[in-house]
Amino acid sequence: MTRLILNGQAAQLPQVRDAVFASREAGADLEVHVTWEDGDAARLAEQAGRAGRSRVIAGGGDGTVNEVVNGLMRLPRERRPVLGILPLGSANDLATSLGLPLMPAEALEAALYLPSHSVDVARLDDRYFLNMTTGGFGAEVTSSTPKSLKRLLGGGAYSLIGALKAWQYRPYPGRLSWAEGQRDASLFVLAMGNGIQSGGGQRLTPEARLNDGLLDILLVRDFTSLREMVTMRRELLDRPARGEFVETFRTSWVTFESEGDLPLTLDGEPLRRRGFHVEIDTGALELAAPRECPLLERHAPRVTESRTTRHHEGVDATNS
Repeated sequence: MTRLILNGQAAQLPQVRDAVFASREAGADLEVHVTWEDGDAARLAEQAGRAGRSRVIAGGGDGTVNEVVNGLMRLPRERRPVLGILPLGSANDLATSLGLPLMPAEALEAALYLPSHSVDVARLDDRYFLNMTTGGFGAEVTSSTPKSLKRLLGGGAYSLIGALKAWQYRPYPGRLSWAEGQRDASLFVLAMGNGIQSGGGQRLTPEARLNDGLLDILLVRDFTSLREMVTMRRELLDRPARGEFVETFRTSWVTFESEGDLPLTLDGEPLRRRGFHVEIDTGALELAAPRECPLLERHAPRVTESRTTRHHEGVDATNS
């Protein structure tokens, strides 16, 4: 049996209800649980694993997916159900990167029947994330963007608020350490990607893969003039290993230490930390995704077939 954990704000959407009814009529063994408050999705995901459900579908935005992942990670590895995604948020960064459909009917079909792949899960102290954590100015923008505006303008809301605030930010000094090095830096943006994009389509860590055992790190240092900003933007396009303002590298863990709070978004969910440690839990979850998923290394172990009772090898997992 599959459990759909549906964000309460999406539960009454006609397209979602129609997709659920159509899937059941077509033979899906699907139970639906609706969330009402923070923590419900994690609790329901953990319960699903303990009840022996073979697959759990996170129905909502990137925050709902994150909460479901955190619930699944409370379980022993062998008890964790396959994770499917029904993208119903304003950004849907992870689903878009995976190449999943975005219309409810096609997306639910994919979440139910696509094969599962072993993927890594990243952990920031006691919090897990599947896609990306950002820190600094980008996180400040994301956390201060009104939710209504996010939904109205989609990813464009982030760019709009960012442009309004571009010259009002403050730098975030601290010390960054990782497996291969360390650096004192006055941060403008820090991105730690297990996936490739955040903030409604910003491809901050394009080299990241979900099953390579590594984080893709983007470090953007503080700038103080228009000329330096132009240089920084040019370096962002080139992604140098170590430029004047932009540095990129891949690593299995990273630690940040600071005397002040750093704003963060963890799969889109805001928090603040003075210091943190991030590391990868390799192959921690089974994720329903297309066979030719762009976020998966081609040389990774063979996929695991769906553990649901019905197999749809021909599910179209392209964006609608």
